[in-house]
Amino acid sequence: MPRSAAVTLRARTDADLDMLFALASELETWEERSPSSPAPMTRAAFEARLAGNAESSARNVQFVIDADGVAVGTVSLFDVDELARHGEVGIALVAEARGKGIGTEAMSQLLEFAFVRCNLRRVHLEAIASNAGAIRSYEKAGFVVEGRQREHAWVRGRYEDNVVMGLLRSEWETRQGAAD
Repeated sequence: MPRSAAVTLRARTDADLDMLFALASELETWEERSPSSPAPMTRAAFEARLAGNAESSARNVQFVIDADGVAVGTVSLFDVDELARHGEVGIALVAEARGKGIGTEAMSQLLEFAFVRCNLRRVHLEAIASNAGAIRSYEKAGFVVEGRQREHAWVRGRYEDNVVMGLLRSEWETRQGAAD
């Protein structure tokens, strides 16, 4: 992937299933993506999970991330609270797309969707403390550290802090105005 890849968000298609399965079953980054114990995932289990997600609440939105027309990951808005107007965001990229600004751009597009299209006033996320690259990317997108859950996650043989980050629409709007 070139460093200046054109990044777009789109709906999932059947052509994305191999990439999505590879991403979902990647054991190396399991703890960064899931609170459950790492385990090999079968294709049948993956497809059953996809079917279940398709039937889940409209409060959850997942986009496929394309970089120069190639599917390289997903970015999601989920657990939206319609009354308090907040939701959680998450992102996952295939290994070859990491560290190239693709995730930062995809998150930027998801934030616009969340604040402008969904009228949220706040978005938040959680990251494993050792995932410094992800935390830097989230900070570039405007997220600030709101707290830590000490030794909250079991990651590759040791306990790690979970970093809680958030972004208010008013902060996002200020950043958008500064960029113009």
